[in-house]
Amino acid sequence: MVSVTTLMSLAIATLIVAALPVVLYKKARARFGINPRETILGVAVFALFAMVLERALHGYMLSQASTTAWLTNPAVFVVYGVLTAAFFEETGRYLAMKWLVSREPSALERPGVGLAYGIGHGGAEAWIVGVLVQAQWILYAVLANQGTLDGHFSSAPIEALARIHMVLATLSPVSATIFVVERASAFVFQLGFSALMWQLLRERSRHALGMLIAAHALVGLPAALFQARLIPLLAADAVYLVLGVIVAVALVRYYRAAAQAAL
Repeated sequence: MVSVTTLMSLAIATLIVAALPVVLYKKARARFGINPRETILGVAVFALFAMVLERALHGYMLSQASTTAWLTNPAVFVVYGVLTAAFFEETGRYLAMKWLVSREPSALERPGVGLAYGIGHGGAEAWIVGVLVQAQWILYAVLANQGTLDGHFSSAPIEALARIHMVLATLSPVSATIFVVERASAFVFQLGFSALMWQLLRERSRHALGMLIAAHALVGLPAALFQARLIPLLAADAVYLVLGVIVAVALVRYYRAAAQAAL
């Protein structure tokens, strides 16, 4: 059984994460002249590069006995995890922004393009990796409380059903709070990566892609260390909470200054 308090906490947490990109888009659209095409491009790039291409590589690596054994080494797993995520997402971000510039060179005069793209890229991650997954667990919890969960998975392996029950047993208001911290921080980081990439392109930097891959890999390090069971979850989330606040403050200052400069 999952308590009503836990279910309410999970539902509220899911709604908060779902609302983040929508609310920011509505507030920023008029102020920064956001073009919906730029936000949609961010959604498409995340879906293609992170959910299709990156996952295809993971599937291939895990299907090979040699690479699977190689990835059992925690250090190799961490390096592989942070670099692949950084490479695919930042390459997609870079190519998308270069495409925008090729279509509209004058777009470089608008700092809001980075924000528009970031809302799409980060919003897609928030919804695909966060909202939809959490909604699934809420549904499983409701079915478990009704006593019908096992019936819905009658054809599933017993090990898979056992894992579902194990996860449901760990759900709590605390896990809902952790979910908000993780997803909100990830959304802020995507906004930050997008703003930084766009600013570097505006400055005609030749090192934009390399710098963003390195920055993305560093930010992904705590999560990879947790997945490799080298640090506890609370330590990783504490890092993301602090970094998320720092990046959020920096973004507010950056775009506030940009808005004032445009007056």
